[in-house]
Amino acid sequence: MADDRKERLQKVLAHAGVASRRASEALILQGRVTVNGKVVTELGVKVDPRRDEIAVDGQKISSQAEKPVYIMLNKPRNVVSTVSDRRGRKTVLDLVDAPERVYPVGRLDAPSEGLILLTNDGDLAYHLTHPRYHIEKEYHVLVAGRPGTDTLARWSKGGIEVEGKPAAPAQVERLRVEGPNAWLRIVMTEGRKRQIRVIAKKLGHPVIRLERVRLGPLRLGNLKPGRWRYLTPAEVQRLKAEVKRS
Repeated sequence: MADDRKERLQKVLAHAGVASRRASEALILQGRVTVNGKVVTELGVKVDPRRDEIAVDGQKISSQAEKPVYIMLNKPRNVVSTVSDRRGRKTVLDLVDAPERVYPVGRLDAPSEGLILLTNDGDLAYHLTHPRYHIEKEYHVLVAGRPGTDTLARWSKGGIEVEGKPAAPAQVERLRVEGPNAWLRIVMTEGRKRQIRVIAKKLGHPVIRLERVRLGPLRLGNLKPGRWRYLTPAEVQRLKAEVKRS
């Protein structure tokens, strides 16, 4: 019966609000997690959260799952979307004055801005960030120059190499022009590191400004840069429904 209560360590960490499941796996591989005083560095280890003492960086985690919390933040430029930063840069958590322990779902690089979801719901975070679930992310991007129809079609078709692999197709269209440059609307379901910036540069139109305006059914709306709010119950319901459909 005891074995029936055991779960994978990374799942327990996610349920306790430590980090997303993927980020929890990284913590384990880095040797930062102990079970009953012993360092664990393997992902296959199962634990009983009601009996085993689990700690991250020496801090014991609660055996009870925290109440799920969902926060939307409009990340300004030059803020990093991580829990902490070794270089001392301001993080998204520095902007959120909430009593609950939350962490960002996915990332926007420091120069980028826009919608970031913070939560302690590890399962939801996993489904929103794993590429197999194809959750849409929408960006408004100001690029240098005015990409022509052929360039936009090439971007939309996919296949441009990013991190050694061809990018998936995306929705790419011109929103408006701004002087000699143009704003683009880009909708994609994958999110490799600096993907939009890499593709735009390869196509000869480097990114000047990049803002994420939508994550699945969640829209940034008129939330000002640096401001945050809790999701409404209706937004949480729509988000979970989107994950369930994917």
